[in-house]
Amino acid sequence: MVQPGEISLLLIEDDQTFATIVSRRLSRHGYYCHHAATASDALLLARQIRPQAIVLDMKLDGSNGLALIRPLRHLLPDSRIILLTGYASIATAVEAIRTGADNYLSKPVDTRTLLAALQEKLSSLDAADSILGSGEEAPLHPKRLEWEHLQQVLQANQGNISATARQLGMHRRTLQRKLMKKPVSI
Repeated sequence: MVQPGEISLLLIEDDQTFATIVSRRLSRHGYYCHHAATASDALLLARQIRPQAIVLDMKLDGSNGLALIRPLRHLLPDSRIILLTGYASIATAVEAIRTGADNYLSKPVDTRTLLAALQEKLSSLDAADSILGSGEEAPLHPKRLEWEHLQQVLQANQGNISATARQLGMHRRTLQRKLMKKPVSI
């Protein structure tokens, strides 16, 4: 049950281990986390608990989290919806925002970034005391999002440019050029 001062959050994630980790991290910062592993469970739980925030995985077991954004937005127009994905791309970022997500983050996501994304709308509505203080982050510009995704994949490949380029399906020189052009926060 949500205690005074806590923010109700629905975590829609089919990976139980990841869901447990995120729930534990967010509960330390004033969130009461409910978990759903499937799209149907998520919609049912959203109707029952009416969460103030939703963290949604894009790749759910057997379905796509993007398809859940519109029904969730229709059901909960004032809730903050954050789409998480391990397969970030500009196309999915644009689609997520267009269909009603408030933010789009790529996995792995650190606690500070996730809290900033969740806090953004809540602070403007005065729904809760500030969790992070006044250091809110604006949604990422698509060029910045692409650059950060390239950095994450490069890090996962221990800095190996050739392996990263192969994984991303691009020429090594193209990847090097993109990595050199770090976008200024727009």
